[in-house]
Amino acid sequence: MKKFIVLSLLCLSWLSNYAQAPLTAGIKRASTDYVEVKNYYLLSLFEQDNQVSLLLKNDAQLAQLAQQKLSRLNTSLTDCGDASCLTAAVKLTDEEIRLVTGRLTALYKPGNALDKLVKTKLIPSGAYSLYKKLPNVELLQKAWEQDAGSVNYTIAVYAEGKKPNYPQIDSISYNVHAKAYRTLMYDVTATLIGDVKNMRLFFEPSMQAALLYLQINERQNPANYEPMEFGVNKAAVNRIKSIKWAGYPYSNILVPGAGPDNLTSPLSGEGMLRCRLAVQQYKLGKAPFIIVSGGKVHPFKTKYNEAEEMKVYLVKTLHIPENAIIIEPHARHTTTNMRNSARLIYKYGIPANKPGIVVTDKSQTDFIMTMDARCQKELNYVPYKLAKRNSETEVEYYPVEDAKQIDPDEPLDPR
Repeated sequence: MKKFIVLSLLCLSWLSNYAQAPLTAGIKRASTDYVEVKNYYLLSLFEQDNQVSLLLKNDAQLAQLAQQKLSRLNTSLTDCGDASCLTAAVKLTDEEIRLVTGRLTALYKPGNALDKLVKTKLIPSGAYSLYKKLPNVELLQKAWEQDAGSVNYTIAVYAEGKKPNYPQIDSISYNVHAKAYRTLMYDVTATLIGDVKNMRLFFEPSMQAALLYLQINERQNPANYEPMEFGVNKAAVNRIKSIKWAGYPYSNILVPGAGPDNLTSPLSGEGMLRCRLAVQQYKLGKAPFIIVSGGKVHPFKTKYNEAEEMKVYLVKTLHIPENAIIIEPHARHTTTNMRNSARLIYKYGIPANKPGIVVTDKSQTDFIMTMDARCQKELNYVPYKLAKRNSETEVEYYPVEDAKQIDPDEPLDPR
């Protein structure tokens, strides 16, 4: 019991620090809470902020919507003859999303609980930085619409089988056309009804459905290794405060992962070579930290994590001290290698005005040099600023604060 309490407190501490806003409610499902906060930050605040939660529950139209969602969920077990009907029952319709937008606008008053939530939590978090220039009430509207759309996207991919952005690595784990799939969706709905029967916030049946679909697909990726500053990155994070930054030309050496093409190799040959290139620069005193970035990506449903395996290789084979290595174990693409390293720079207090260097193979360096358009297309912003290319395998970069923005159509690595 004591161990559970300590772990719960650590999780709460991380959630509060990560979101840059206090989350006061107790931990109910530790891994699911990380997935929820990273994907649907505003909705998690609606649950955790007692004053906001009460305001929303007491609104007649939102309370009616909550009851309608619960009722539709219950009747779907008898009314639905196929899986698509069952999943449609938990999604948020365009009309419902517009209704909530209107009610949030009406409920928002200067100085009230919603106003305080926007000022003290949403804005400082950077989670909705794409809307940072909007008036506060409009930022709230956009944040709600983003989270609602993200919930629907998760259900579409991990319950209905819609193709994700990267089908080869991120697709649903089931054959949605198989006869047994309707039975599975029926069982999910029956389980969900028990989970949400006492919940009174209008979005909870839909959000909990999305989280449950991720869970049965074994896609708890955003929760992997968290809280990292108390675990895998503890030694490096503790060392950051003692670094004399003026003694280094760069703040970090970023190494993007390269997954193997089979399910049995922990680390690809290319990943090893990238690590060795980074160590060459580390031993020259270029930066005090090596950031290794990459999630459980290639091949589909691999058990190996690129960042973790690169750290093992750096420590055991190349004899780099653990407190010089920061792992970023969530990125699924080169775009998010760059974005997620920027997030850790801000989160861990590494100087953002000091450049880092990306060290990798020539082909990936070439790609990074022209990756802005892809970032703009996939993320709606560029999470870094490139500087000088030092060699065929090395380019300087600076983090950009917009990197904190949630990616609503990447539920495996949203934030």
